Amino acid sequence: MLTGKTVLVGVSGGISAYKTVFLVSALRKQGANVHVIMTRHATEFVAPLTFETMSNNRCISDMFDRDYEYDVRHISLAKAADLIIVAPATADFIAKAANGIADDMLTTVVLAAKCRKLASPAMNTAMYENPVTQDNLDKLRHYGWGIVEPNSGPLACGDVGKGKMPEPQELLMHVIYELACEKDMKGLKVVVTAGPTQEAIDPVRFITNHSSGKMGYALAQACAMRGAEVTLVSGHTALDAPMGVTRQDVTSAADMHDAVLALTPQADMIFKAAAVADYTPATVYDHKVKKSDDDMSIPLVRTADILADVAKIRRDDQIICGFAMETEDLLANARGKLERKKLDMICANSLRTEGAGFSGDTNVVTVITADEVCELGKLSKLETAHRIIDKAMQLRAARMEG
Repeated sequence: MLTGKTVLVGVSGGISAYKTVFLVSALRKQGANVHVIMTRHATEFVAPLTFETMSNNRCISDMFDRDYEYDVRHISLAKAADLIIVAPATADFIAKAANGIADDMLTTVVLAAKCRKLASPAMNTAMYENPVTQDNLDKLRHYGWGIVEPNSGPLACGDVGKGKMPEPQELLMHVIYELACEKDMKGLKVVVTAGPTQEAIDPVRFITNHSSGKMGYALAQACAMRGAEVTLVSGHTALDAPMGVTRQDVTSAADMHDAVLALTPQADMIFKAAAVADYTPATVYDHKVKKSDDDMSIPLVRTADILADVAKIRRDDQIICGFAMETEDLLANARGKLERKKLDMICANSLRTEGAGFSGDTNVVTVITADEVCELGKLSKLETAHRIIDKAMQLRAARMEG
């Protein structure tokens, strides 16, 4: 996801520097060209050779080192960078960066660089909470830095509190969100639904389906990576909300209906990837229903049709995308749903197709519009999400031009 990108990793003098070794490795695995710049204090925690081995580039720590081919190193590195991430960012580094002090290679490159910059503060809780440090962080934000908030927990000093540097995979995701995609959805508000609904029978039992929520969560993540403001309306899943996404948890089809209808007026795009129950028990018992020798039947009633109700209040400039999971007559059934519910596009897949389905990490989707049928083939769900979004953005562009 980072092929062709140059990432400068700054390492200042904190015990968390050992984690940065794994961040550099992860960036390389994503295809990035990684250069590491260490402060003198950082070299007391991790040897520069370690970073050179992981990055396959010379690690810079001495402003006046002459043992390399001549160039104005702080300028050439600053120009080459697509992004700078400083992890750990100590209170000392933060103070210098916030006030334009350039007294070593790291702070000098940071001051010379025009690219996007991220800082991951890591320090003792009292130092982090000190008003001076907080003022310096606010100054960095004012100057365009992204701040990766530290985690809370036991610290190396023995205290417990906020100040732990996040794990390398979390830092990697921040870099990916910054660099992997063009921000072609910046300024757009997107609603995505995901996961199953649960229709209560009694306080113990409910009717549901096999949806894992993975496709909807991938759509939410892809939209956020492309700069959109995303609200994810989610049924019960085992998934964590993607970074940069606001999640609204719901339980029943009625809950999801109310949440989506409330969000529709402000949305520019709606992706309805949730597996919403078509029926719900006519009566919900307030006590656990005991089994008996008699056969039990549960009268059901139809749930509200979310897409049909969205169609009644939608704006002309909105793009509405539905999903259709079928076991037979895939294209005919999906096209019928597209027309009945007045959708702009529908994503159809078959439970019988290898690589498609609820719980896997891949999908096999056919995107259908009024004028086109596009088979995406077997892709990861994240790549499928990006291809679906590409089509939605094409439809939006054509509508805006029209």
